[in-house]
Amino acid sequence: MLMISLLVRNWWVFVARGAMAVLFGLIALFMPGVTMLSLVLVFAAYAVTDGILTIIGAVHAAREGERWSMLAFEGIADILLGAIAAAFPAVTVTVFVALVAAWALITGSLMLAAAFEIDADHGRWWLVLGGAASLVYGALLVTAPAIGALVLTWWIGAYALVFGIALLALSFRLRAKFKASPLGKLA
Repeated sequence: MLMISLLVRNWWVFVARGAMAVLFGLIALFMPGVTMLSLVLVFAAYAVTDGILTIIGAVHAAREGERWSMLAFEGIADILLGAIAAAFPAVTVTVFVALVAAWALITGSLMLAAAFEIDADHGRWWLVLGGAASLVYGALLVTAPAIGALVLTWWIGAYALVFGIALLALSFRLRAKFKASPLGKLA
C-alpha cells in the first residue's frame, strides 16, 4: 500500500516524463530533415534525462521502503545508452538503429516488469501500454535495420508520442488519486 501512496504523491514525475516524450516525438515528426547526427544527440539527451527522472522516482520509492528496482534498472539503462549515443555521435545509421532497438527492448521489458509491481486500479495498464510500445518499436527496428533516416525519425517520433501520452494519462490518474487523498486535500 505504501507504493501506491508513493506513486500518487509523485504523479508529477510521470507528467515530466510524458511531456518530454511528447515534445521529443513532435520534434522528430515535424523536423524530419534533421540529420541522423542531430537525432543521435537529441535521443541521447532524451534518454539521459528520462533515466534521471526514472531514478528520482526509484529513489523516492526506496526512501519509503518500496520495491522499485525495475524502474531503477530502467533509469540506469536509459542513462548508459544515452551516454553511449552522445559519446559516439558519428556512429553509422545501422549501429544507431541497433542501439535504439536495444534501448527500446530493454527499457520496455523493465517497464512491463515494473507495471506488475503496482495495483491495476492505479494505472498499471498505462505502464503496460508504454512498455508494449517500447517492445513493438524495438522489434520493428530489429526487423528493418536498413531503414532510412526519415522513416526512423517518424518511427521514433510516433513511439515517443504513444509512450508520452501513456505516461501523461497515468500521471493524471495518479493526480486525481492524490487530490482525493488526505495529503492532496491539504495541498
